[in-house]
Amino acid sequence: MRLEDVRDVKLDWRGSMMPPDSPDPGDSPVRWHRWFAWAETAVAWLLLIIPTLLSALFGDQNPEHRTTTLLLAAGAAAWLGLATAALPAKLRDHPLAAAAVFAGVVTFGSILQSRETYFVIFMIYGFFAAMRMKPMLVAFLGVGITSLLINTMTLGGPIHALSVSPGIWGTVVVVQTVAIGGGGALFAAVGRQNQERKRALEQLAAAEAENRGLQRQLLTQAREAGVLDERQRLSQEIHDTLAQGFTGIITQLEAAAQARGDAAEWERHLAAATQLARENLTAARRSVDALRPEPLETATLPEALAEVARLWSERTGVPAEFSTTGTAVPLHPELEATLLRITQEALSNVARHARASRAGITLSYMGDEVTLDARDDGVGFDPAHPPAPPSAEGGHGLPGMRRRAERLAGTLHVESEPGGGTAISVRLPAVPAATLDPTEGAS
Repeated sequence: MRLEDVRDVKLDWRGSMMPPDSPDPGDSPVRWHRWFAWAETAVAWLLLIIPTLLSALFGDQNPEHRTTTLLLAAGAAAWLGLATAALPAKLRDHPLAAAAVFAGVVTFGSILQSRETYFVIFMIYGFFAAMRMKPMLVAFLGVGITSLLINTMTLGGPIHALSVSPGIWGTVVVVQTVAIGGGGALFAAVGRQNQERKRALEQLAAAEAENRGLQRQLLTQAREAGVLDERQRLSQEIHDTLAQGFTGIITQLEAAAQARGDAAEWERHLAAATQLARENLTAARRSVDALRPEPLETATLPEALAEVARLWSERTGVPAEFSTTGTAVPLHPELEATLLRITQEALSNVARHARASRAGITLSYMGDEVTLDARDDGVGFDPAHPPAPPSAEGGHGLPGMRRRAERLAGTLHVESEPGGGTAISVRLPAVPAATLDPTEGAS
């Protein structure tokens, strides 16, 4: 087979959220962000409307006093409309604009509260306006001012209240400032952490997508390199075995034609030609079998490797043990085919060179990596001078196994010494079978 607008919620240190239309290139709108902004605006108006109605219905019934209070409430409403609707979102969160909005809210609120106690309700919005200011010290100062005014305006103002009971009101203001400001700062910190976590997850998802693309590209290149390698191998094998065999057959048949008068000589040449034909047929079958990993067509990789070890053991008479560690998962076909070929080549090397009394194969699944270990107790060799692969008997030896591993961004490590056996370890990235593009068909 061939390989191949939700916007982040903008929280400043104060914990207040940017308006839903606040520009932020690269992000897309978050629904609950808008809901929160709308709720904050609705609360602001509710905190003004409720005391205004209470004052009109139950406040001082002096017409002049009531009219003045209502006019002040209308002024507060106009200022609130400017702060929550008319002012552009980008400008609304500018430090100077936020400070001006806060100043207007607490000014109207404290005047209204001094006239009617009901407007202490509207003064609560001063905390929200303070939380929009920055930097942090300015915001805490705004919370402190709001706390001082909201607690003392009904007692003759902050100067009078502090002169009468400085300890009590000072303590109240400090505790309230720390509680509200600290809670807002904590909320903002949690919001920033959530945003950072979200960005990290998005970056991780993008990296994983890029890795999948790189894996497909790597495996495509490996497959193309494998096809070229197989072509070169077949070309060499045809030249070394089939072509030479056919040349020998033709030579024997020509010699038999010339020896028609000598029955014994004719039969000898004919028998030689027949023997060469059988040998060529065996070589041709071996070449065809090497084209595709048939054991993987009907079995999993561990099952296929176990069967390869069993058949090799029956053929050579050398006990071969196969084991698997970790949780077996389907790997990309190119990986499984490579591991199968390396196993076959490793066992073939044991049979040709090791003179071993036993061999072992271990396949290990280790999360994002898969390893194959092949070991024997044979004669060993000097890794600096490995035995050369035979030319006519097929196989590529250690260099061929190393090339197969490196094509898939893997490594092959050999440990051996004369008389001490041999251990070969192959490590490959465990690219899952799902990496294969579902739109790609079988080739």
